[in-house]
Amino acid sequence: MIVGIGIDLIECGRFLDWSAFKKQRIFTKKELEYADNDNANAERHLANFWAAREAFLKAIGTGFGDDISFSDVSVVHNDAGRPELLIVGGAHAALKELAGDDVRVHLSVTDQDDYCAAMVVVETK
Repeated sequence: MIVGIGIDLIECGRFLDWSAFKKQRIFTKKELEYADNDNANAERHLANFWAAREAFLKAIGTGFGDDISFSDVSVVHNDAGRPELLIVGGAHAALKELAGDDVRVHLSVTDQDDYCAAMVVVETK
């Protein structure tokens, strides 16, 4: 059963003017390393990571705040290179409250020209 759907669209260049300090506050070390490994598309990767976070928060019906920090939701890549969400801390607690223990979170990201988009579907049995 689907219990949440979220989508986010962002302009890819939004992160061009961000300082390294601000990026380190928002993104995990793994995300920054992944983006840096493809320097020509680093800002595009960061935009995709941000869109994924926002889509997840919309899917669970919350936002960042006292209970959910930026590092509670991040993007990792499986062995095949497919992006997946790593959900910990307050975000994990909110997900568990919404969907229980038997939950799957599906992530899809895409980018075209100046825009990046992500969609998240939260599914439970």
